[in-house]
Amino acid sequence: MDKSLIELIGTTPLIRLRLDENSKAPVYAKLELLNPYGMKDRVAKEMIMDAKRTGQLQENAPIVESSSGTLALGITMIGTYLGHEVHIVTDPRIDELTLAKLRALGAQVHIVEKMEQDGGWQKARLNYLQGLLDKYPNAYWPKQYENPQNPLAYQQLADDLVKELGRVDYLVGSVGSGGSLCGTAKALRERNPDLTVIAVDAVGSVIFYQTDNPKRLQSGLGNSLRSPNVDFSVIDEVHWLNDEEAFTWTRELAKQEKIFAGNSSGSVYAVSRWLSSQVSEHSVIACIFPDRGDRYIHSIYNDDFFNVHHLNKDNLRLSPNRMEELKDVSDWTYFHFNKGKFRHEEKTAVY
Repeated sequence: MDKSLIELIGTTPLIRLRLDENSKAPVYAKLELLNPYGMKDRVAKEMIMDAKRTGQLQENAPIVESSSGTLALGITMIGTYLGHEVHIVTDPRIDELTLAKLRALGAQVHIVEKMEQDGGWQKARLNYLQGLLDKYPNAYWPKQYENPQNPLAYQQLADDLVKELGRVDYLVGSVGSGGSLCGTAKALRERNPDLTVIAVDAVGSVIFYQTDNPKRLQSGLGNSLRSPNVDFSVIDEVHWLNDEEAFTWTRELAKQEKIFAGNSSGSVYAVSRWLSSQVSEHSVIACIFPDRGDRYIHSIYNDDFFNVHHLNKDNLRLSPNRMEELKDVSDWTYFHFNKGKFRHEEKTAVY
């Protein structure tokens, strides 16, 4: 059967991980990193196709978005494939490989020069993007952080998990915009109300009420602004890993499982492997690996990078601390939400 590149998005494999001698419950990883450019291809496709159906994206109108990673690639791939001019607003942290891919695919890339004092690089990019909207009043802005099509894009991922596994007891995934974990969790919980959902974040990210550290080295997960698409009602537990922990676990993922991935996948792997040793052998754990490792060859997979940033590449921490009350953390720590006690009072607007 002939399929276009866009139609192939989402046809990703599910594998059982090898884990280690302490593991009890099986862990199955959905390799979203094997989409053409990564997991966010699903989101880009859903948002753009819905915008064309509803008329938000008019024929030949430009598409503008703020992104420094895989969403930028997905939007560029799909937008230019469908004949739209694509403008990507990013910042100096973008890696040279992603930048080269964006330009090769035909994106017009705008790199902001200075972060904002309040809101960091994210705020600076959004301010620049507003200027593009003034210049192109008919442009379509997907707004990944609040677009409902973001979480809805993962209905099919949840369907695939249920089809292949029968049931899922634990779901582990990284959080940035909130779409992948919350969208998948909502769909899975319709089949299993007892599903436990575990979010994975970065130390220095504000998503789960930590103090922002815009100089953190991790990318792909975490945020300096809280996204309305992070649905706290479906999340039971959150784990934070610092840069050294995330990067050493990403290397361990390559060494142990032979999966060359980015730090979002590495952090999810750390939490999933530890979780496997804590629950019943009859439990089924599913996790989502969103990002490939090719954009990290000069950082995570480079010993000189570890040395420059005073990171210990041999320090593989095997278990987290538990925190009883929300406060700032500096290393791998988890917090279990008491849903009767904890309330997310408002969705903080990103835009």
